[in-house]
Amino acid sequence: MSVQAHLGELAAKHKALEAELEDCMSHPASTDAEIAELKRKKLRIKDEMTKLEVQIKH
Repeated sequence: MSVQAHLGELAAKHKALEAELEDCMSHPASTDAEIAELKRKKLRIKDEMTKLEVQIKH
């Protein structure tokens, strides 16, 4: 898989997690732990995307 394709997949996952996080935050039954886990997953993906973008530039 090319770096560009991997980056595209990560962007799609990041967007899906953003939607899931917004949905989770809009439901009062969601726990702080659930919200924190989604935020951690989203941040890990964003970090990986940033690393790949740096690779592409060099």
